[in-house]
Amino acid sequence: MKIKTREQYNAVVVELKGNVMGGPEAQEFQDLLHKFIDEDKKNIVIDLASVKFMNSSGLGMLISGFTTVKNNGGSMKLANATEKIESLLVITKLITIFEHFESVDEAVKSFN
Repeated sequence: MKIKTREQYNAVVVELKGNVMGGPEAQEFQDLLHKFIDEDKKNIVIDLASVKFMNSSGLGMLISGFTTVKNNGGSMKLANATEKIESLLVITKLITIFEHFESVDEAVKSFN
């Protein structure tokens, strides 16, 4: 998994690429979220457009990130989930926890 970040208006966009399977990358993801929170950047969009596969550890990483951001007064939203990832969110009922948007732009606008 690769992680790229960029700022867009009043939000930070975190783009995940490849296979999201937890492991060492989960810690990298957590560290990144903590860095944003420390910088008072609390509107976070996770761009899932380039995610090919996600296992339960990958889902756990997202849930943990969501909790971290929420507990620090922030908001984390998902964007661009592929059909495969979206069905995973539906099956696990996580779709009811995460706000999900068709595009990064829609997710960013939702913070206003």
